[in-house]
Amino acid sequence: MDVMRFVDRVRQELAVAAAAGGPEAVAMADRLSAPLASAFQLALLEALSAAADEITRDLAPGSVEVRLRGGEPSFAVTLPTAEAVAPRMAPSAAQAEEDEASFDGDAATARINFRVPEPLKARIEEAAAGQGRSVNAWLTRAASAALRTPHHPSADVDPPSTGGRSKQQRYTGWVS
Repeated sequence: MDVMRFVDRVRQELAVAAAAGGPEAVAMADRLSAPLASAFQLALLEALSAAADEITRDLAPGSVEVRLRGGEPSFAVTLPTAEAVAPRMAPSAAQAEEDEASFDGDAATARINFRVPEPLKARIEEAAAGQGRSVNAWLTRAASAALRTPHHPSADVDPPSTGGRSKQQRYTGWVS
């Protein structure tokens, strides 16, 4: 990929903007654009690297790398194998993807405090890392999948003694 064409376009835009300021501004822009060319190029490379990192997070276990050869960047894409993808794609994976999409973009977000035992936290972090997701994204996906699943009151529990309340009072819920 030739990043210099993008750098040259920025230099041209700077020259056009400077033309509105007169000959002195044009001369100043010309003097500044040459030394700034390397800064523009570095900023473009950093943007490409950040984009590759973001794509890698979404593509995991595949990856995208930016390689620099002769001053020009190129991309190296490693696609995930079918065996690596199969365990991640549960039967409802397509529905989970749709649900996640509905929570992205312009949707408002809310913060909750979620307290879990340390061993469970470690397992959540491992599962999220195994899917190449953040803990937040993994928990959002898990909650979305759980809400699609019909409720089975298999976790009914008698409450502790509460000063004369009936033993028939029950709490229901589930934990995955």
